[in-house]
Amino acid sequence: MKHLKLIFILGFLVNTLAFCSPAENRMSEDEQENQNTAITGADRHDEYLHMIDGKNIGMVVNQTSILTQQDNLHLVDFLLGKNQKVKKVYVPEHGFRGDADAGEKVENEVDQKTGLPVISLYGNNKKPSKEALSGIDILIYDLQDVGVRFYTYISTLHYVMEAAAEQNIPVIILDRPNPNGDYVDGPVLKEGFTSFVGMHPIPVVHGLTVGELAQMINGEGWLKNKVKADITIIKAENWDHSQAYSLPVKPSPNLPNDISIRLYPSLCYFEGTDISLGRGTTFPFQVYGYPDESFGDFSFTPKSITGMSKNPPHQDKTCYGKDLRNEDLSHQFTLTYLLDAYNKSGKKEKFFNAFFDKLAGTDQLRKDILAGKPEKDIRASWEKDLSEYEKMRSKYLLY
Repeated sequence: MKHLKLIFILGFLVNTLAFCSPAENRMSEDEQENQNTAITGADRHDEYLHMIDGKNIGMVVNQTSILTQQDNLHLVDFLLGKNQKVKKVYVPEHGFRGDADAGEKVENEVDQKTGLPVISLYGNNKKPSKEALSGIDILIYDLQDVGVRFYTYISTLHYVMEAAAEQNIPVIILDRPNPNGDYVDGPVLKEGFTSFVGMHPIPVVHGLTVGELAQMINGEGWLKNKVKADITIIKAENWDHSQAYSLPVKPSPNLPNDISIRLYPSLCYFEGTDISLGRGTTFPFQVYGYPDESFGDFSFTPKSITGMSKNPPHQDKTCYGKDLRNEDLSHQFTLTYLLDAYNKSGKKEKFFNAFFDKLAGTDQLRKDILAGKPEKDIRASWEKDLSEYEKMRSKYLLY
């Protein structure tokens, strides 16, 4: 394990250590020179262009759907340049350009650059309707996931697969490396706690690429009425689960760099509390705090930021807590920060809101925290489920 951790740290040191600024999706020339050697499924276009020639194409994409081997050319623009018949674009949470706030309604629209109809898969219509898929011969799914159960791009994957299966439309999944793909951890979602932030009985950190998860969804019969989607996975190359992966584009507005993505599984639980995790700053998911000086020496003041967080928790209030921006990039899921904030709050049951159990995928975590259990004992409660999941996961690994 020590050798694996050393390899992982070294991988991050040779990779780009920060993404683009909020206003710019392209990397600088220096960053491009240091970009990963991994080749994404999108970049392996010789593997899929022949499959879509002459067909009416629907594309499930956003700002992450780029060809890094071609100066970050967007996949839609690339296919149109190849005279492919792209007919519709379907977009997940955060929209086509990735600038909609978390939970913000994403509307249907017409893309100004291409003139293509853009159909929202976030809001009231999370599953593509029969009408929305009308005239489509084949779907392409290409979204950069971050390997965490409550990151909703995989929920969109589920509904796209289900709708495609019902309409007999094949799906090409252009796979990408998972930046949290080197481990598996956290409670496994329990029956009765399914929601859009948790659709599958998998742990918080699931250790799968979207291609691997798609195989699991099919193989375990998780789609409605146990239908199976006709999927083709274009694998990534020059990457495996032991390797770090630095994303060339922000996957969503509030995950601006590598450390935010590594801390995301640990800090996102604060969405189910009244603790700020830095929304409304330029360093979200890298700090946490509350408007009370007893929470820590570090301070920050959330502000409304267009394209990132319009109405952040504790807006315009000074929050005190901890700065995690210097946390090691080998960071893995922990309850340390959550337990620290809970103990300092003294709020007991009022510390949690109704969203917490959905994020946890169970009510056991909340009950264990209320009972005063230490992290070691809480972790012991999900070890059996994790072991069973690991066995299931092994059947679907591609890397």
